[in-house]
Amino acid sequence: MTNIRDIAKRAGYSTSTVSRYLNRSGYVSQTAASKIRQVVSELDYVPNSVAQELSLGQTSTIGVVVPHMKHPYFTELVAGIMESAFAAKYNVSLLQSKYDAKLEVKYLEQLHRKSLAGLIFTSHGIALAQLAEYRKYGSVVCCEDPGSIPISAAFTIREATYLKAFSHLKEQGFQRIALMLSRGYESSATSKLTINCYRQVFGDFPPAELILTDVTTFADGYRGAQKYVQLNQQPDFIFTNGDDIAAGVRQLYLDSELPVPPLMGQENQLSSKLMNISTIDHHFRKVGQVAFQLVQHDELQQIPVASELIIR
Repeated sequence: MTNIRDIAKRAGYSTSTVSRYLNRSGYVSQTAASKIRQVVSELDYVPNSVAQELSLGQTSTIGVVVPHMKHPYFTELVAGIMESAFAAKYNVSLLQSKYDAKLEVKYLEQLHRKSLAGLIFTSHGIALAQLAEYRKYGSVVCCEDPGSIPISAAFTIREATYLKAFSHLKEQGFQRIALMLSRGYESSATSKLTINCYRQVFGDFPPAELILTDVTTFADGYRGAQKYVQLNQQPDFIFTNGDDIAAGVRQLYLDSELPVPPLMGQENQLSSKLMNISTIDHHFRKVGQVAFQLVQHDELQQIPVASELIIR
């Protein structure tokens, strides 16, 4: 593979002169430029764009850290990020983490080495404070309310909507409300907020047997519903963390020839419209668009996006 030294040797100029010509980074005489251009053409040389960006300390690629793509929270966030990045002529590199702290630190070190223009963490396994420490190397944005931690953030306002949703269920007379969550109380800010909002409305934690975690897909919802139908005392309402998850719950009850309990989903997907169930729209695509704007401009801001309870 042809490299800069091959061009310099054939053209009769130093590698520094060839580098200045290729990178347009300094003075090169017309005679030298003409000869180097000729050699580049003869050797069919194409500069390594990644190497050029690293040498200049610039890149147009942002990294988007995602634990997985099984839930519409992530797919909608990424869609919003990519729409905005494409319009701004940025590249997007998806970096899967599976909530592995070592992988997340590896991606942060890529920012440190200037191989990324910035990082957006759609979710994370390491502490927010540790993410914030890397702001000195470049733009880092998270997608949750960071509170007092000095890190840029784009996030949906969940608390008011969750309180409104649980208050609505209480007014409707529901008492045994099952909760389906993606992660446990201690490991997920969203799960903790969901349970705390329930507690604020009902005065106590939900019964432990009604809380299921590691639920992110239709199949997870189906398997979770299998556990509910085996309980001696059935839930009278199931609050899921996604419309497709609610569809999985519904399918299990139908397959078991049991009455389908009232359901609420999240994300306002087509499935909730077809089932005509209530849902919560967190407007994650908008959150993704805002997150890109923050990482692009590298400003320390925390911008909330309102969510919406949709009763059907």
